[in-house]
Amino acid sequence: MKRPTIGILTWREGKRFAEPTYFRRLLKAGQELGCTVFLFSPKDVLASGKQVRGYVLDAQGKWQGRLFPRPDAVFDRYRYTPTQAFKDYVAFRRTSDFLYANNRLANKWRVHEVLHRDPRMHRWLPETVLYNRKNLVQMLGKHSFLYVKPLNGTGGRNLFSIEKRGGGYRLLGRDKQRAKVQSFFTDISAVQRWADRWTRQEKFIVQQGLHLQLVPSRAVDMRLLIQKTGQGEWSITGHGIRVGGERSATSNLHGGGKAVPVFNFLRPRFGEDHAARIVRDCEELAYQTALTLEEHFGRMVEFGLDIGIDVDGRAWLIEVNPKPAREIFREMGATEQYRQAIRRPLEYALYLVKTQGREGREPFLKRKVASR
Repeated sequence: MKRPTIGILTWREGKRFAEPTYFRRLLKAGQELGCTVFLFSPKDVLASGKQVRGYVLDAQGKWQGRLFPRPDAVFDRYRYTPTQAFKDYVAFRRTSDFLYANNRLANKWRVHEVLHRDPRMHRWLPETVLYNRKNLVQMLGKHSFLYVKPLNGTGGRNLFSIEKRGGGYRLLGRDKQRAKVQSFFTDISAVQRWADRWTRQEKFIVQQGLHLQLVPSRAVDMRLLIQKTGQGEWSITGHGIRVGGERSATSNLHGGGKAVPVFNFLRPRFGEDHAARIVRDCEELAYQTALTLEEHFGRMVEFGLDIGIDVDGRAWLIEVNPKPAREIFREMGATEQYRQAIRRPLEYALYLVKTQGREGREPFLKRKVASR
């Protein structure tokens, strides 16, 4: 029987890749699952479309390119960058006819619009509008705390928060290099001018800030990973709490945050029963988000959800990432969840290879969801 091949679509420059450590683990997981996994970029597909220059590890652990036949399935890990290479990737996705495990997701505003159209999602969605001066002032009139985020991009880059404090406005942010930025203004027009300068090169959203001060002076949220299994079902792989660095606008781990097991964090603050209810609500939020987005955008393989838990224990969906990291499990020492988080996209891709005829015709609305 032919050994199945899974291509990982990603950015490449020479033998440099966007996520080399993760990709090494993916290739190892592929060996364990009995399939061949290789990396490739849009420029690696030969003109005929029948062969691909793929990259694998040689005996010395170095990246080596060689020709492969078309992969049986493709797992898309090409992440957003404001470059021509990304534009080329978007054009490639529109025209290539590989069997993809995951479709592309839209920007943050489009995702919010899709989710907001589903009444089942309303209780978890903070108020969100497109950025302009008028919307910023209106939102500051309604909320004492706001986030301003770029439509594209992840990792806590290029966003800032505005908080009414002490007769003025405190602004905290991280620039495109994740360096901390902060300012304080007493005049709303000064806030507008500062925000206009920050947002002049791309589009942004303004989002209702939440009272998530479960740890004083630190941003706190839950990262939840929901993935398709080898049976084609949505299942929650795991979750953890991220506690941001002091006076940081975000909780991102590579921005100085730390990871804590969910129940260890929630139990002392809310008690056993309330903590269990919060986790159940977050998991219900994750399943509904995955189903709603898949109904609209088509087949997906995984989502990383950033979920805020406010001081009353209410869950809020802050952000959805279709190409998430999974390092939170390693940071918490959750070895089995980390292993599963790496393997599951390949397991689902192999499921697609086996069932592509039936899977391709199966309406997304009727997809099974793993028992909760």
